[in-house]
Amino acid sequence: MRMLLFLFRLLSRLPLSWLHGLGRVLGVLVYLLPGRYRDRLRANAAQAGYDDPAFARRAAGETGAMLMELPRVWLRNEDSLARVVSDDEHVVQAALAENRGILYLTPHLGCFEITARYLARLAPLTVMFRPPRIAALGPVMEAARNSSGVIAVPATTRGVREFVRALRQRQAVGMLPDQAPREGEGVWAPFFGRMAYTVTLPGKLANQTGAAVILTAGERLPRGKGWRIHYVRVPEPLPHDPRDCAAMFNQAMEALIRRFPEQYLWSYHRYKRPRGAPPPPDAAPHAAGTPAAADASRSRP
Repeated sequence: MRMLLFLFRLLSRLPLSWLHGLGRVLGVLVYLLPGRYRDRLRANAAQAGYDDPAFARRAAGETGAMLMELPRVWLRNEDSLARVVSDDEHVVQAALAENRGILYLTPHLGCFEITARYLARLAPLTVMFRPPRIAALGPVMEAARNSSGVIAVPATTRGVREFVRALRQRQAVGMLPDQAPREGEGVWAPFFGRMAYTVTLPGKLANQTGAAVILTAGERLPRGKGWRIHYVRVPEPLPHDPRDCAAMFNQAMEALIRRFPEQYLWSYHRYKRPRGAPPPPDAAPHAAGTPAAADASRSRP
């Protein structure tokens, strides 16, 4: 554990451009190895209309960049935040002015670690976490959370109660909306034209507390310049039916992902069926199933 923390501290001192460059090289090298990782990345990207092998290699490189930037984001908080820009902060300011709770949904897109840290500077932010699969990363992540100003709660019933409490106190909470939920915690909803088991908690929280819902993602800028935070307000009123609400959030995520699709975590097992969950119904036709259709839908009045 001490060696790992030392390594993270050492990497955090490298220029961000070096970390991104090294990560992209390593990411592509891992992608070139035949196996489940490459197959899933290519299949998920092709499902969204990105079937060019060059796109898959770039996406693998961005996954490597995402991993290599973590030491700097986690252990050099202020320096990392100084490299953040945004053209959409008016979206957050408008929601704050409404004096309501805010539910931030951050998909596996870009640097999703930097978004929570940046949002915590605007208002108190509570997020859910799950213990890392690699136990040695626990102390590193704990040190990172303590320096971020983010309030972390476990992904349990207690954590859900903390979310409700924070939202009713007109504070902000954040969660990953594209993380495959456990059986009983999701519904099947279209995601890039294929049915994906989708978490229902965001819709329940928003409808129960009246919170505003904002999608956010941290785009990785070229040449190690930093990150650009994107904010998209989800239109209201939200559907009360869990399936309709999940489909609405998925469609909003698709549009955000298409802004910089190489930085989405296409290798994530998004379409898995959790143990005990019912089988997925046939995927309904979805206008956002191809890049061209998505662009056309955004151009409509």
